[in-house]
Amino acid sequence: MRVAEDAPSFPFTTTDPIEPPAEYAKLLRDAPVSKVVIPTGDLVWLVTRHEDVRLVLSDTRFSREAITAPGAPRLLPIAQGSKSIFVMDPPEHNRLRKLVSRAFATRRIESLRGEVQELTDSFVAKMVETGSPADLIGGLAQPLPITVICRLLGVPYEDVGKFRAWTDVMLSYAQGRRDEVLAARDALNGYLTNLIEDKRSNPTDDLLMVLITAADDGDRLDDEELLAFGYTLLGAGYHATTAGLAHAVVTLLRFPESLTELREDPGLMPTVVEELLRRSQAGGGLGALRIAVEDVEIGGTLIAAGDAVLPLINAANRDPEVFADPDGVRIDRKPNPHLSFGHGIHHCIGAQLGRMELEVAIGALLREMPGLRLAVDESELEWTSGLAFSRPRTLPIAW
Repeated sequence: MRVAEDAPSFPFTTTDPIEPPAEYAKLLRDAPVSKVVIPTGDLVWLVTRHEDVRLVLSDTRFSREAITAPGAPRLLPIAQGSKSIFVMDPPEHNRLRKLVSRAFATRRIESLRGEVQELTDSFVAKMVETGSPADLIGGLAQPLPITVICRLLGVPYEDVGKFRAWTDVMLSYAQGRRDEVLAARDALNGYLTNLIEDKRSNPTDDLLMVLITAADDGDRLDDEELLAFGYTLLGAGYHATTAGLAHAVVTLLRFPESLTELREDPGLMPTVVEELLRRSQAGGGLGALRIAVEDVEIGGTLIAAGDAVLPLINAANRDPEVFADPDGVRIDRKPNPHLSFGHGIHHCIGAQLGRMELEVAIGALLREMPGLRLAVDESELEWTSGLAFSRPRTLPIAW
């Protein structure tokens, strides 16, 4: 669906990376289903209301797999030809989800809490030892999630830097970097292929080995599915958590009363993390793009079969019909039906791990850095652009 009419460009620009663009509130109020142009030049329907976004995320009339077809609108080149669970429709999605779900079983993920706590404490201790100020991105927000993911995959620590470099490139949606993105994907593909072959010969005790040996009635993941799952895990488990932690810390520092309440009652942490996830602008929801496979009416607007639809999660998370005081921080908000981890069959399988890392990281920062604050004026922060998950390049903090 190439652009053939006047429509605003998306993503929208914003002067405040921690808050949604002003267009979100206007769309929620006046045009909850409207057309925009994405960086590829494709025309897509932008859906903003909570109820409608839930529909698009869960209704099988909106296909994820269709975005991998040649010539289909897409924002991230990684999606092209992918066999990732992230871009599959039923019944293949159901098969893969069942196979990999055991690797992300509640008990298995919760058993990692001690290791995540140990890693976090070591990174925070190193920042404290070096002294104030320190860079939160380089000191904790980057090394913690990439190290956790690499440990889950059984990647040697000395190779973590290579993984970081490849995935930093792969999550770009800037058209000018397409060749660079595909080259990084090929490099990661080669590494993971060798890693999988080595584990088959020399079994290990890690999540990737669980996926290699996962079987249900004789079914297993093939090599292409294993590789695609590795990409998905790196993108969602590393970049999303790095950006999410940065956004969470800056948001808490903007709301000192909430920060004080959390310090006084650490038991609020799980509820606070949910509220920070709801408000976060770390991910623009760019990966949620779908293609309608039949005509569907949303909010009184007819979406034709073949049209691309982008359910805008960050707008839905501020829908005033669902969230009282949508722009505020309510650390006791319950219920909190945010859509930050998606909805329906594509609800993030690693959501529990992401929540845990945020809880542990924020808890360690507040405990070890009692005077936590930004070391520079917020206006001095330089934010990344053209990436699926926005964050400051550096985040200087003092305590």
